[in-house]
Amino acid sequence: MTNRDYYEVLGVAKDADENTIKRAYRKLAMKFHPDRNPDDKKAAENFREVTEAYEVLSDSAKRARYDQYGHAGVDDQMQDFWRGGSAGGFQDSHAFRDFGDLFGDVFGDVFNGGGQRASRGADLRYNLSLSLEEAANGKEVELEIPKHVGCDTCHGSGARPGTNPVPCSTCGGHGQVQMQQGFFAVRRTCPACHGSGTRIDSPCINCGGAGRVKTSKKLKVKVPAGVYDGAQVRVTGEGEAGQQGTAPGDLYIVISLKKHSIFERDGADLHCTMPVTFPQASLGAEVDAPTLDGRVKIKIPAGTEGGRVFRLRGHGVPDIRASGHKGDLYVRVQIAVPKKMSGRQEELLRQFAAEAGDEIYPERSSFLGKVKDLWDELSGDAKP
Repeated sequence: MTNRDYYEVLGVAKDADENTIKRAYRKLAMKFHPDRNPDDKKAAENFREVTEAYEVLSDSAKRARYDQYGHAGVDDQMQDFWRGGSAGGFQDSHAFRDFGDLFGDVFGDVFNGGGQRASRGADLRYNLSLSLEEAANGKEVELEIPKHVGCDTCHGSGARPGTNPVPCSTCGGHGQVQMQQGFFAVRRTCPACHGSGTRIDSPCINCGGAGRVKTSKKLKVKVPAGVYDGAQVRVTGEGEAGQQGTAPGDLYIVISLKKHSIFERDGADLHCTMPVTFPQASLGAEVDAPTLDGRVKIKIPAGTEGGRVFRLRGHGVPDIRASGHKGDLYVRVQIAVPKKMSGRQEELLRQFAAEAGDEIYPERSSFLGKVKDLWDELSGDAKP
């Protein structure tokens, strides 16, 4: 028994509540645990000390006696006096029973004393690149996946046909072994069988006892219509086979979409920019707009300005989250400016500009009026 003050050992105040004491103990026990400090006698002594302090302060009856009588109130030799019965050893203490709650998420099966655990096979990831058209319409793809599959010779057991795995002699078939470090006993995964609880004396000649072999498997997978960039298609049971006949993992196909030359995708909607000529925008016209389903006629009203957007309902891609629904296509008009003209074309255009003036461009006339007002204000010629 330590002679130090238990509150000082845990670094808490005398009026600390139960949760504060538990947090302090957990932090110190993790720091000084023998598994983290092998062959460190000082750490082992510190671990014993903090555990002893917690064993007292976490028990309301013991803590009350300790607060009133000090170490004498919790001395093992005084237990008959305090409890009227035989003294209980540390192995039955409140602190030891709490180890599973305190350290289950840190040390795993070291404290929870569970039996053997079957290890499921690993999941696999396959990156699949699709065009926008393939993603919109859906596609059945054939993939060749390198992976481990169950051994056909031993049917996944790892043992030579006609023989069976036998219980592991190190752990007695439990998958775990108990280690004693002074007064403290812990359980950990058996190093001989790695938790399986069995040993193979006559391994399968095909898989060497692993229960699985490396191969490439061809799969046909249906990619649903409307799949989006970054989506995952899960194929259950097509991951790595588990060792010694345990369940296989899953295959996750991760979709990436190639950049399209015309369309940009936003969810189930599509967007594109379509150039029209100055005469088409000015006089009005009927033009062909591109869609994933083919050509669609759009009527351009006379006087259409650049930047106007036309919405074509139902010409987007299927919405994978809403069966039977398709998004829309948004076509943005861009006024195409001629880059190269013949002499005759330039002459006609200059003649048009001279005859038209600014009056036929109301937006330009309005803008020029605002500019004139600004310049007049800056020069001091603005009218009051």
